[in-house]
Amino acid sequence: MATGLSTYTANKFLDALGNNTSFAVTTVYVKLHVGDPGANGTSNPATETTRKSVSFAAAASGSIASDADITWTNISGSEDATHFTAWDNESAGNFLFSGLITGNAYTAGDTLTISSGSLTASLTVAS
Repeated sequence: MATGLSTYTANKFLDALGNNTSFAVTTVYVKLHVGDPGANGTSNPATETTRKSVSFAAAASGSIASDADITWTNISGSEDATHFTAWDNESAGNFLFSGLITGNAYTAGDTLTISSGSLTASLTVAS
C-alpha cells in the first residue's frame, strides 16, 4: 500500500530541515479515490474528480487535523471512497500525501462530507 508522504513532500521537508530552504503550501486540496492512489497519487481516482480545499489546525504532537468540514455536493457517480490524496493545486500541481478514509460510500447526487477534525496527517515522533 502506498499511502503517506509523496517523494516530492519528503524531499521538500528534508531540504527545509537540512539545506535551509523554504517550503510552504498556500492551500491543500483533497481528492477522493476508490482504492490505493499509489506512489504518484494518480491510481484509482473516484468518478468525482473535484478537489476540495482543506485547512488544518496547528500541528500538535506530530499530527494535524482538518479544522472545517470538507464537502462535495451533487457528487458524481456511485462509489465507495476508501482513500484520499492531497495536492497543492486545485486541478494540477504537486501530490503531497495520501491516506485512508472510512465509511464513505455515496450515490450519485449525494452530498459527501468529511467532518472537521476527521482528516488527519501525522509523522512519527521520537519517544
